[in-house]
Amino acid sequence: MKIINVKDRNAMLIEQLVKVRKASVKETHLFLSDLEIDNIEKYVPQALAGIPNLIVAENQRGVSVAFMGIDEQKLEMLFIHPKERGHGLGRELVEYGIKEYFINELGVNEQNPQAKGFYEHMGFEVYKRTEVDEQGMPYPILYMKLS
Repeated sequence: MKIINVKDRNAMLIEQLVKVRKASVKETHLFLSDLEIDNIEKYVPQALAGIPNLIVAENQRGVSVAFMGIDEQKLEMLFIHPKERGHGLGRELVEYGIKEYFINELGVNEQNPQAKGFYEHMGFEVYKRTEVDEQGMPYPILYMKLS
């Protein structure tokens, strides 16, 4: 795997990352309907273009298979294609983010216990909970800090 801080966020890359995100969300965000996933997807290209630090993991063929977005010291997004899960790529990305960008905070959907468990395994602890997500939808968010 090759980890890259992407500066050139061209249309082809954004399109690939949207596909990675959608596949990942369908696998991990079981509390969202297909309609909700599609509605959220409309905002993903803008989020990818606007995040200050976009870190992409490419496989041996140069295909983007995972990515994370970082704003200051906060991990704003981490998505891994389902075919790449379970091989240490998430750990590798988070460790890279901690080392290179000093990530020390993140938010995770409470209804995504796998992600919560992963972040706890990486050393993060819940310090706050909200009843709704950032868009006001009824999906509780757990805010976690690196312990």
